[in-house]
Amino acid sequence: MTSTVEPILQVRDLQRHFPITKGIVFQKRVGAVQAVDGVSFDLYPGETLGIVGESGCGKSTVAKLVMALDKPTGGQVLFQGQDLTTLRGKALRNARRNIQIVLQDPYTSLDPRMTVGDIVGEPFDIHPEVAPKGDRKQKVKDLLDFVGLNPEHINRYPHQFSGGQRQRVGIARGIALNPKVIVADEPVSALDVSVQAQVINLMEKLQNELGLSYLFIAHDLSIVRHISDRVGVMYLGRLVEVGDEADIYTAPQHPYTQALLSAVPVPDPSGREGRKRIVLTGDPPSPADPPSGCRFRTRCWKAQDICATESPALVSVGAVHEVACHFPEPINVVKPA
Repeated sequence: MTSTVEPILQVRDLQRHFPITKGIVFQKRVGAVQAVDGVSFDLYPGETLGIVGESGCGKSTVAKLVMALDKPTGGQVLFQGQDLTTLRGKALRNARRNIQIVLQDPYTSLDPRMTVGDIVGEPFDIHPEVAPKGDRKQKVKDLLDFVGLNPEHINRYPHQFSGGQRQRVGIARGIALNPKVIVADEPVSALDVSVQAQVINLMEKLQNELGLSYLFIAHDLSIVRHISDRVGVMYLGRLVEVGDEADIYTAPQHPYTQALLSAVPVPDPSGREGRKRIVLTGDPPSPADPPSGCRFRTRCWKAQDICATESPALVSVGAVHEVACHFPEPINVVKPA
């Protein structure tokens, strides 16, 4: 994105620390799990920003904080210049209308006691100005048709649909209020591969037709590459690299990104020529007791003394490429598609 375009969503130094206590009656704080610690990024109109990283790195916590479903320990979430972390009551409810979420598991994110019509129409109960009661049923049918479902199935229950169809119901609920931003938290990880492609294609179609911006959180690197304009890589609560999809996948500069991408399976044997497989040693440190300096240094083959004493800042290494490393170096670990 060019600098002349204003971001629709700005996250600044976002933090979420969960306290660790001991004692039953008189609880004493003895530490904190630093689930998210100083995350900053911009999301532009009509853009898809993919957030990737291994399990436990803080991706889903970022999603909850952006949605104001959890209160941050520090930092800001600015939607069109308005800080969502300071809003309460009606003001927060009105702001949330513009930022909706599509959850990971379509089998647990839909109430089994509600019909599909009630599920998709529930946002209108909170924001009746979007769809007056007389027009509500037709509006729900239009939404079901828009996401590729039969409008005549409005009175069916979630258990009467397949996994892919249920996720379409979740997407229909997500776009019901005409939001500007969709937070997609692992939206296809619970689906079969063939169904994943159908849901991703649907999301791309909706983005083109409705002008949506996506914050797309996932651990499947191939899906993130397919749908994202820019990609942010998280490790132990922090962003370690952010850049255009092409830069991240063909010339990653952070050692963790390089290791992550080198593990992507390549089914075509000819595509494996020249690939460098990077095997990390040791386990990820605990977010309750992260290493000093660079959090990746305990597993990094480039680590030097400065890495133990100074935490690298996220600095520009290109027009739209940032990396948090004292010794960044591009390595081609994935052949261009």
